This record gives sequence, structure tokens and C-alpha cells, in this order.
Amino acid sequence: MENKSRKRLLSGIILIVILTIIDRLTKIWAAKTLSQGFDIVLIPRVLELHYIENTGAAFSILTGKIIFFLIITVIMCVFIVAVMLKTPAESRFDPFFYCLVFLLSGALGNFYDRLFYNYVVDFIYFVLINFPVFNVADIYVTLSMACLVVLILFYYKDEDLSRIFKRRES
Repeated sequence: MENKSRKRLLSGIILIVILTIIDRLTKIWAAKTLSQGFDIVLIPRVLELHYIENTGAAFSILTGKIIFFLIITVIMCVFIVAVMLKTPAESRFDPFFYCLVFLLSGALGNFYDRLFYNYVVDFIYFVLINFPVFNVADIYVTLSMACLVVLILFYYKDEDLSRIFKRRES
């Protein structure tokens, strides 16, 4: 079991690095290609690439609160890593573990932007529903959270979750 735990942790770290790099590369591309105000229409009246610099969170809430977001992100990343380390190294818990990997990757991707630029690069825009502009890291966070909710509500039993979130006896 110890060997499986190490292998899964290593694969998680490698995946976090790869996903975070993908997010960074897409944001670098967006900044170079779209920041001059030229949008790219992928599907007319449905999907565009449109560059913005977001100093807030989703839907631009708490605009300008960069320090707050940096602190909250560090706290959340520490929590996510702690849960990852406590997740049993059994194949039954792999979906949970890899959802945390995607969640952490998204958090790190946006953390990097806030730390070094004081804003997050967003560039994917669903024109059809006038959805707020977002980025690849946001996709990681949104999809991983949706999957975690489904897993917790419909896949894992209370006993499974207690194995992850139980307190350690002193």
C-alpha cells in the first residue's frame, strides 16, 4: 500500500505541474495574442476568445482584493494538500484524489497570476449566455468541484468519507 501511495502522490505532483504549465501557456498566449483588443471568434455568437485582466474572483467579485485572494489561496492549497495526503491509496479513492489534483492546479494557476501580475488573465467568453470571461485554471476548479460534489453525494458512503476526514487519535 505504501508503494501505491508514493506512486499516486508522484503522479499527482507530475499532473499538477503539467496542468499548471498548460494554464500558464494559455494565459501567455492570450496576453500576447489577444491583449491588443482583437478577439478571436471560434463559434459566431457562441464562443470567443476575449482578453481581460481580472483583479477579482469569479464574476469580478471582490475586485482589487489581491492580498485577500493570495492569503485565502495559500490556506486552501494547504488544506487541499493535507486532504490529498490523507486520502487512502486505494483505487476507490483515485477519483477523489485526482479531483483534488485538478482543484489544486487551478488554484495554483490563478495564484501565480495574482502574485506576479496583481490580476488573473481571463480569455474564454461564452457570448451566447454572456457568461463572465474565464480561463483554463477556472475550468479545472469548476469541473473538479462539480465532480467532487457528485462523488461525495452519490459515490462515496459515509464510511469512505470518514476515512479521509477522520481525526487522528493521539
